[in-house]
Amino acid sequence: MNSLFGNKKVVALLVLPGLCVMLFAIAAPLVISVVFSFVKWAGFGKMRFIGLANFARLVKDEVFWRSLMNVLALILVTVFFQNVFALIIASILTKLSDGVSRVLRTIYFIPATLSLVVVTRLWVNIFHPEYGLLNKALRLIGAGDAAKAWLGTPDTALWAVIWIMIWQGFGWALLFFYGGLMTVPKELEEAAIVDGANKRQLYLNVVLPYMMPVIQSIIIIDVISSLKQMEMVYLSTEGGPGNSTQFIALYLYQRAFKYSEYGYGNAISVFFVIVAVGLTLAIQRMFRKSVDQI
Repeated sequence: MNSLFGNKKVVALLVLPGLCVMLFAIAAPLVISVVFSFVKWAGFGKMRFIGLANFARLVKDEVFWRSLMNVLALILVTVFFQNVFALIIASILTKLSDGVSRVLRTIYFIPATLSLVVVTRLWVNIFHPEYGLLNKALRLIGAGDAAKAWLGTPDTALWAVIWIMIWQGFGWALLFFYGGLMTVPKELEEAAIVDGANKRQLYLNVVLPYMMPVIQSIIIIDVISSLKQMEMVYLSTEGGPGNSTQFIALYLYQRAFKYSEYGYGNAISVFFVIVAVGLTLAIQRMFRKSVDQI
């Protein structure tokens, strides 16, 4: 076996299929997208080279920057609300009996198993201004003045859409945190307790530092997922009202395929990739520094 893998031709032959997949599924589309970002093209007909005009337009595009701000809002809510709450719930579940913990984990994870269409339609109906359960509940308790078109009002539409995303994604965060907590060696916790650490010190100085790789992975997944959000927004508001719920992936799709601005859509996609890679590298660097300090 060692002689087989020591043969460079055999190694090259084994690596070749994966390399081809990487080349044609990732590298080639990126290169093509960069090329198309320098042209004005409707996806059909004649293609005209316009240089950096698409990127100059992108810098001045208020809707694009609004979509980017909405992505940032989703990232902040996901990281500082969903993840914190999921970590707390996961910590509680680790202290419960296996049977009770298993039942609760299953319940929390159910929304993550549902299709995006089902989840979105469910909450669109709940938020409906006339027959939605939320407004009916408000009227029932005498708070009818607070009832509104949650997805049709610019002040509430974005937060309503973000709530739908958080509701479905919470189960995944809980699952990752629960798995991470279960890998923390009991010996470390017992040693910290023997040294006089209270629960707060135990989590801050032992559990959380040990879980840094898990937390880093979750945050990177959250950032990439936030940048890719399109289906739920499209099915609930289509970016409205007044582009208040516009997200960068949906905006890319609309410019390229709805308005036939294929070159501009590719310019957005290039910026999309740059932001995704930049944020990922920044998060990795931040966690690397925090681990070095521990």
